Amino acid sequence: MPAVPRALAACALLWLLGVGALPLGRLLAEAAGGGLLAAALADPAAWRAAGRSLRVALGAALLATLLGGLLAWALLLRGLPGRGALLFAAILPALVPPQVMALGWIQAAGPASPLLLALGLAPPIGTPNPVHGPTGMVALLGVQGAPLVLLSVAALLRRLPGEAVLAARGCGATPEAALRLVVWPLLAPGLLAGAGLAYVAALGNFGVGALLGIPARYTVLSVHLWQVLSAGGPAALGQAAALALLLAGLAAPALLVQALAARRGPAAGRLPFAPMALPRGAAAALLCGVTAYLALVLLVPLAALLAAALVPAIGMELSAETLTARHFAAALAPGAHTAAAFGNSLLLSLGAALLLAAAALPAALALRAPPVRVAGAASDLSYALPGACTAVAAILLVLSLPGGVALYGGLGLILFAYLVRFQALALRPAAAAAARLDPLLDQAARGMGAGLARRLLAIHLPALAPALAAGGILVALTAVNEVTVSALLHGPGTQTLGVLVFGLQESGQSPLASAVSLLALGLMAGLMALAGLLARRLPPGTLPWRP
Repeated sequence: MPAVPRALAACALLWLLGVGALPLGRLLAEAAGGGLLAAALADPAAWRAAGRSLRVALGAALLATLLGGLLAWALLLRGLPGRGALLFAAILPALVPPQVMALGWIQAAGPASPLLLALGLAPPIGTPNPVHGPTGMVALLGVQGAPLVLLSVAALLRRLPGEAVLAARGCGATPEAALRLVVWPLLAPGLLAGAGLAYVAALGNFGVGALLGIPARYTVLSVHLWQVLSAGGPAALGQAAALALLLAGLAAPALLVQALAARRGPAAGRLPFAPMALPRGAAAALLCGVTAYLALVLLVPLAALLAAALVPAIGMELSAETLTARHFAAALAPGAHTAAAFGNSLLLSLGAALLLAAAALPAALALRAPPVRVAGAASDLSYALPGACTAVAAILLVLSLPGGVALYGGLGLILFAYLVRFQALALRPAAAAAARLDPLLDQAARGMGAGLARRLLAIHLPALAPALAAGGILVALTAVNEVTVSALLHGPGTQTLGVLVFGLQESGQSPLASAVSLLALGLMAGLMALAGLLARRLPPGTLPWRP
């Protein structure tokens, strides 16, 4: 195997250290210095918030594993009609911004829901909203984590040897017996990995924790960290670093589970797995059940958001007399915060996607060098940890640089945090594609006198372009929904869409927050449609809704 050029390895190493190891190291040093970690561990409020986060995350992971496993059985293992459309709908809860989904659930329940009032189903005035508090948080985070389990199982299913199923059927096993005795044991690592992903996602989720937890005075650790950082003061940043390290400690067991599960996947077979058909009656019943579930978790919150956006105020019944579009007009009016938030979200997400896709080219080619591989593992950890850890690490590193104070609260700091947060997401497709490159092409170009830059542009870039584009698209789709990092880092004039929705809801402007949420969903749908147009040029499995 040819050696990695020193200049390429040096550039990749410096980049990956800057967006991976250095921020995490700065976080660790700040939390451990001055007794701040010991002080945070002695704070009853921190432990109370940590215990609540742990309970919510465990409950959400269990629910996500159950729902994701059932969806995998129905959509991946059994041959349902319309499977492609149902799979797309099943993955949507993970793509919808969590703060938007939380607001939809809030508007779909409680005595002030315009939708329930219009249907005559609203509970009596004074009844607490049932989604506020830990039960609602577990339910919503479990629903949003279910697609992560489904995708983890789908990734293993692509490698599952179809010969094992044929052998079981040849021995007289029924379809259900073959699934139970052969398929599910091989897919168990996917369930474990998906459960770990759902746990970490629930543990670090700020949008759901804030919108559903604060009204019930049920403060989880990510929200407690935000409150500490928002309070300011000379010790706030150190305390936030200690809390971020505590949050990382809670995430560590799930990261270990994911690492162990990744090593236990089945060996790829020659024959792909083929879904097993159901009897017509059972297929119809299963189709109705899956459709009803997807309608409940997708259409009901969407209808509730729309109803809330079309009434003058929350608590009013939606009818022909109360119907109004003034909240959409206010959201789109010149000078409104919505346009700036849209612009900030697009600028940050697309900017991070372009920068990370460009950086992934040299990094993917240099991963054979051991130091680069270690630095790449640090960037993987930055993505795996909850977003609050990334945000605090970015603040600490930037403030320790000359002139870094001027960046605090600006778009530059949020962009840097996005680079730290999503580097691994851009690097993985490029690294997989780079591992399949023929080294003889590079050797031939070098023998003809081509320098490093020429070889990168003429040999490697065309070959890796689809994978680089895939990583950039994944970064853009993920970053445009982001709220945890931007909620901790934004300043005046640098609100993103997620922060704007949260701020409007917290200030009592629920109809306007609902209108902005629907506009945000429109933006997300547009980006997904654009990605879909490029899907034919992308590696298989790049887009989660196109396996």
